[in-house]
Amino acid sequence: MGKILAICTSPKRGTVKTEVPEATLTPEWGIETDAHGGNWHRQVSLLSAEKIENFRKKIWVDYGAFGENLVVEGFDFRNLPVTSRFQVGEVVLEMTQIGKECHNDCVIKQQTGECIMPHEGVFARVLHGGTLHVGDEMTLTLWRRGEILTVTLELTEAVEK
Repeated sequence: MGKILAICTSPKRGTVKTEVPEATLTPEWGIETDAHGGNWHRQVSLLSAEKIENFRKKIWVDYGAFGENLVVEGFDFRNLPVTSRFQVGEVVLEMTQIGKECHNDCVIKQQTGECIMPHEGVFARVLHGGTLHVGDEMTLTLWRRGEILTVTLELTEAVEK
């Protein structure tokens, strides 16, 4: 199970997103107030909070700096298969893509030589809409003939012997 730590939006593409306390998602569109909304496969971007925390050991970045819409604790998104589905209340997202090219070597990549979005960020489309709030729980779901089966995963740290 994951937890939404931040929701970030921007009115214009190619800009840093800013945090908002909630967002309304519309099926086959995305976040209503975000520039990336539209009838395409990258309606919502997600990034693992743990990946941002690791990056912050190099340089501090605010949530939204990588252009991510949702910062979620508890999932390593890049290790899940495309078509994975996530549920937050009534909202259902389907992962459509892992990674993307960095925009003309974004500001973060220019400063640090690295941007994590190309290899850690994922994208999703909205299958069922609703409103998300910071602090909401996110579950990985399986679908079978119209049924939603919830999967609870526990993350454990590898212990070196």
